[in-house]
Amino acid sequence: MTANLQWTPDPRELADLELLLSGAFHPLTGFLGHDDLHEVEERGTLADGTPWPAPVTLRVPEAKQGDRVTLLDPEGVPLAVLTVAETGHDDLVAGPVETLGAAEHGPFAGLRRHPAEVREELAGRPALAVTMRGLLDDLSTQEIMAVAEELDGVVLLLPLAYGEGGPAVVRAALKAREKLPEDTIVVSVPLAPRDDQEIDLELREHVAAAYGAAEHLAGPEPVTLPGPPHRRGVVVFFTGLSGSGKSTIARGLRDALLELGTRTVTYLDGDVVRHLLSKGLTFSKADRDLNIRRIGFVAAEAARHGGLAICAPIAPYAATREEVRALVESVGADFLLVHVSTPLEECERRDRKGLYAKARAGEIPEFTGISDPYEEPEDADLVIDTTHLSIGAAVTRVMDTLRSGGWVR
Repeated sequence: MTANLQWTPDPRELADLELLLSGAFHPLTGFLGHDDLHEVEERGTLADGTPWPAPVTLRVPEAKQGDRVTLLDPEGVPLAVLTVAETGHDDLVAGPVETLGAAEHGPFAGLRRHPAEVREELAGRPALAVTMRGLLDDLSTQEIMAVAEELDGVVLLLPLAYGEGGPAVVRAALKAREKLPEDTIVVSVPLAPRDDQEIDLELREHVAAAYGAAEHLAGPEPVTLPGPPHRRGVVVFFTGLSGSGKSTIARGLRDALLELGTRTVTYLDGDVVRHLLSKGLTFSKADRDLNIRRIGFVAAEAARHGGLAICAPIAPYAATREEVRALVESVGADFLLVHVSTPLEECERRDRKGLYAKARAGEIPEFTGISDPYEEPEDADLVIDTTHLSIGAAVTRVMDTLRSGGWVR
């Protein structure tokens, strides 16, 4: 039995979706399945032998073959429908996508054009495409003009406007256009970078060709100057069982930082958030994941502007914690995971709220540590067991970590 589902892809998947729908990822018409992914990884081709350098994938939990999934942007606007032709491990789905409407949100939306429209404007004239992730210096501009003159073609600047730095790259392209011929075309392309530089370059060449380029130049890479840690945003994320002491340590850390007065502090305790940000959510796995994502979003927004955010949810699932880490790092902030590893027996002995007793009696379903798992972090930056450690000593350990990392002076 098929189902009609709705799903909001993550930022990288949304960027790939936009390029699939526009035709910039020609010849792809949807997200790749097992056979195509295998050949891409092994040979740099699709299963039919067509050259293609990079995986283009989508994860949709609980989707089944034959389902129709409406893909939404972060504001809930429908962008496309995916017909699931295949499912795989890690919630991967494959299948063709059909557009429901153009992506109209975000800065410089008017510069996001379909390749077919740009090819029509070129009207057969040769084009030199320049894909940009950073600024074009004078030397780069001179090289572009020389190659364009030799080609007797149009310059096509393709700023790869993905992520937080995207608008700055588009602004740089518009600035560079002032030094280039009047018929220079600027098109914003939301191409997410790939980890392998060679694969990233090949993908950029495919996109350039889709826009009608006869030649392609890769512009300079961005210069990253993150600044000293004490000026960067940071999220201190506590995780641990109920009764482990994580909330008490988090409050102590907040107080210590406020006394110090060198950082702007945002405190997001699990219980407080439940009453405000996540009121109405249940304790099902889906709602608990949603609760953590909401906490992560607020924390990332605070860190985006250089603040220090403290979070203290249970956060039992590794995949959701990793989502929060990726979200925080995507805004240019740092993420410090603190595992308060106090054993279940000690947490249950404390049981100030009587929750464990109720869970043992079956009065609280899906209770972490009793009837639902807690996945212990393998990537914690700091591990604290409060069984024989005072709260003051635990706070000191976290403060020492912040100081040694340069986040607090």
